[in-house]
Amino acid sequence: MLWALFALLCAVALAPAAFAFARARGARGRRMAALTLYRAQLAELARDRVENRISEAERALAVREVERRLLAADTTPDAETSARAGFGVLAAVLAAIPIAALALYLPAGAPGLPAAPLAPRLAAARAEQRQMHQLIAELRLRLAALDPKSGQAREGFLLLGRAEAADGDFAAAAKAWRAALSDGFDPALAAAAAEAETRAAGRVNATAATLFRQALAKAPADAPWRTLAQQRLAEASAR
Repeated sequence: MLWALFALLCAVALAPAAFAFARARGARGRRMAALTLYRAQLAELARDRVENRISEAERALAVREVERRLLAADTTPDAETSARAGFGVLAAVLAAIPIAALALYLPAGAPGLPAAPLAPRLAAARAEQRQMHQLIAELRLRLAALDPKSGQAREGFLLLGRAEAADGDFAAAAKAWRAALSDGFDPALAAAAAEAETRAAGRVNATAATLFRQALAKAPADAPWRTLAQQRLAEASAR
């Protein structure tokens, strides 16, 4: 089925060239027919003069007109030659396309890999999402049984925030990271919580702005997230 599809695509690609070539053959046939007609007219004029059907002046005038048409038809550019040249260029380009595609594919391609249909990939993604939801639910249950001020709870809230952010629930991620901050302030964690709060709200709200300011006040000068925090505060000031 795949090779049949490739053959159909090649036929479609070559159709314009075949059409142009057919038109060129038709043009050549019309040119040859015109030349034959004009030559027959010259022979007929010669017979008419021999049989005294026309005068010499009339014959000479008619001969000049036919010769003019004959010369014009004979000097018309050969459409077939031009079409053949164009067909050759087009054929060369069409042949070069799969070669170039193969040359680009082979260095990084992996033709030996098995097919990856969409349905199994969607099923795997749904299964992974279910596992993530299950992990989040288990984390919440364990955290509910721990002392919020304990170090174990802090680590659990950090892990919960990362899981919620990976699942796309930025509001829940911000809440988990703020809970971890209650056991000890960390500038990088505060910046992460502020960014999650901003994504959840769709803007830099008051909670996010406060966290960004606190993070910038206690962060080292080379903190990689400092520029982002400053940009977010500039966005808040512009509102």
